Amino acid sequence: MPCIRRPLLMLLLTALCNHAAGQARDTVPEVDIGDVFRKIFKPKTTHVPKKEPGAVVLPAIGYNPSFGFILGAKVSGGRQLGDPATTGFSVFGLEFFYGTKDITMLKARHNLLLKDNQWNLQGDWQLSKFAMIDYGVGTGSSDYRTDGFGINQYPVTNSDSAFPIKYTYIRLQEKVYRNIAPHWYAGGGLWFDMFNNIKDEKKESGRHTPHEVYSLTRDFSTEKYAMNGLLLALQYNTREHPIRSYGGIYADLIARLNQTWLGSTKNSFQLMLDFRKYWSLSKRNPEHVLAIWNWAVYTLSGEVPYLALPYTAGDTYNRLGRAYTLGRFKGPSFFYFETEYRYPITRNKFISGVVFLNWQTANNGHERKLFEYWEPGAGVGLRIMFQKQTRSAMSADIGRGRYGASGIFFGLNEAF
Repeated sequence: MPCIRRPLLMLLLTALCNHAAGQARDTVPEVDIGDVFRKIFKPKTTHVPKKEPGAVVLPAIGYNPSFGFILGAKVSGGRQLGDPATTGFSVFGLEFFYGTKDITMLKARHNLLLKDNQWNLQGDWQLSKFAMIDYGVGTGSSDYRTDGFGINQYPVTNSDSAFPIKYTYIRLQEKVYRNIAPHWYAGGGLWFDMFNNIKDEKKESGRHTPHEVYSLTRDFSTEKYAMNGLLLALQYNTREHPIRSYGGIYADLIARLNQTWLGSTKNSFQLMLDFRKYWSLSKRNPEHVLAIWNWAVYTLSGEVPYLALPYTAGDTYNRLGRAYTLGRFKGPSFFYFETEYRYPITRNKFISGVVFLNWQTANNGHERKLFEYWEPGAGVGLRIMFQKQTRSAMSADIGRGRYGASGIFFGLNEAF
């Protein structure tokens, strides 16, 4: 934690100075990338016809010795599916990447609010030859070190204590909510996670791996398994915008009942929480926002297969736990908390910044308990306004954590 504290204090002081300056500034028209391009390439144009919001595309690149060069793209868009006075903004996302060592992934996600917010549809679908750099179960162990810089989801070097895993992965998740009271929704759905053709790289070279030990002690196959279940959900939502909120609350509580009659390898019961709260700190510049995020999964009964354990960056958009790479920490139960301060840097809001702190904890099903060991991360980031109508932005964050973990994380929109 000392390695994080000193630079973080400097970042917080800088952010607070920006906030104080923002309170004294006059507001000016917002500018996005389209405005900048028009000013550069069409300086004589005085009237720009109003267009429907379009999609934002961000190229993605990375590298890992086990998976090769990773190339791809992320697409985010939105649309109004009803009267803006009574219907929230709907968003969707697509993501594709290809790795030169037999890795491919296609994701499709949506959060749709239908006319008058009567129905809310949320989906997360994935078909991939996926990969993870594994470091075992639970938090608080210094036996597994990262010792390397990461770009997006993967470290650019693998430490001796890293365990690369490749597998075929199918995810089908769909939730349907019905409005039952102002800001309240209730519903349910299905969630299927299917893992096949699991190849544990170091196991194949003769080493015992965390995946192998965990699976065999809980009577799971080391080559394939599934976790398929029914969902019951309750949601509360007062966010004034789903992409970049300046105020309100989003809370989603889900009970997941994984059942063998749906194809699950074993029965289990999980309780899942996604809670977000936003405070705008300035009436003059509402972009000054303090936000908190709590994402948690509690396994209350039964056994969960290894690759289905909740993990770092295991949320829908793979954003939680900046400073650490995908799957760095995991466990049958997992708790994550983050706080972030967001502030405009330029008067026209074209460039803005963030400062963030996060903590995560996980148990390992034996001696390490949830909330016993915490893994902190901290960092700073920039946002470039891509489309002011939808508040979409391109993001770049630099984070640092424990065990040699550090990295740069590119994305679309805010982390939460």
